Amino acid sequence: MAFQAAIPPGGTWFDTLKKSFVDVPVNSSHDNAIPTSDFLEAAESLTTLFDLLGSIAFTPVKNDMIGNIKKVRDRQLAAPGDSFTIQSLVLGELKAKKHTAAEGLLWLVRGLDFTSQALRHTLQNPDTELATSFRTAYTGTLKAHHSFLIKPVFSAAMSATPYKKDFYVKLGDEEKAKADMGKWLDALERQVRVLKDFQERKEAKW
Repeated sequence: MAFQAAIPPGGTWFDTLKKSFVDVPVNSSHDNAIPTSDFLEAAESLTTLFDLLGSIAFTPVKNDMIGNIKKVRDRQLAAPGDSFTIQSLVLGELKAKKHTAAEGLLWLVRGLDFTSQALRHTLQNPDTELATSFRTAYTGTLKAHHSFLIKPVFSAAMSATPYKKDFYVKLGDEEKAKADMGKWLDALERQVRVLKDFQERKEAKW
């Protein structure tokens, strides 16, 4: 389980992250390559957001994301020479006639897309409560891929989100949190786009 550090005085939850997506480089001169270790650390740091939301209903959501991070990291540890970037990790695994990490990444990116869309909707709609933003994001991302057994689990989590005013209190200084969230989302959204585009390529499918 990811560790939730204390928010420093005058700071925000974003200051507590071991790795922020803002600090994950995307190498545009080398086919938008994303370093595996940096990306996985940032994704792992993101999972503490579900602790911040303050309900055990989010535990399955968090555990699902952590499980998918582990699938990718296990491949990185098994074949470090092929795994410096997320893209090379997937291609190397597929060449070995396996796809555990590739499938884990597929679900991880879906989870990151869901989270980023929920928070972007929250920023862009100041009068809309968090539950509505999360439901809207779920409908546009994960819902189509979930079975009838999984949907109620995520639905329960959507209903358990705190009021927006309470969420911002948990994030720290509200105005700084909004500014930090905007920068963090810009970086996260770019990486999600890059990886979704990569996953659509023929050589990245199994």
